Amino acid sequence: MRKYLYAPFLILTSAFLGANSSLIADAATFNDPTWPCQQRKVEQLSLALMWPKPLPENASSGTPAELPQDARELAGQLELRRISLEDADKLVATFVQDHPDATVDLMGEIFADVFDRLGKTRHKIITGIGRYSQKQIALSEKIDTTRSEMDKLMAASEPDYDKVDKLEEELDWDQRVYKDRSRSLTYVCETPVLIEKRLYALAQILLKHAPE
Repeated sequence: MRKYLYAPFLILTSAFLGANSSLIADAATFNDPTWPCQQRKVEQLSLALMWPKPLPENASSGTPAELPQDARELAGQLELRRISLEDADKLVATFVQDHPDATVDLMGEIFADVFDRLGKTRHKIITGIGRYSQKQIALSEKIDTTRSEMDKLMAASEPDYDKVDKLEEELDWDQRVYKDRSRSLTYVCETPVLIEKRLYALAQILLKHAPE
């Protein structure tokens, strides 16, 4: 049984950022042995790297502004991943149309609020992936131990076939669970990337509709 495979991970793909490779966060690391995803682990994203305009001091320091009710409602809608980017664009366009006094600072504060919301969700997912990975590591070690026990039993002058059969059933079950978890993990590992892509796209939408 091969040990659980850990591959290095690029957090923002070239398809997403193109030539903007400088947007990869400084916190990225390749050296976490418990990180199971192909994508590189990045604990925290940088708000300033996604929003190129100057931000109010509270927003740039990571403390979202106290938004007006309608702006807060817009941020809440933009946070929802079930809202398509096309619909998000329409929501922002309608908001700007209804608020001719909206400023680029307000749009930045709305993005900072969305960034804070989705950033927390993303962090919870990454933490969950870590716990999931630990379970896979433990199961992989258990599978290796079972295989070793079976080899020792079969090498004996009088093998205990009843015990071998029992271990073989246990091994078959553990391998099945391991494979099922691995397939699920492939999908889960994509989720932080999808959140990053959404944040970047929302920043572009808000910037597009921000007053000059």
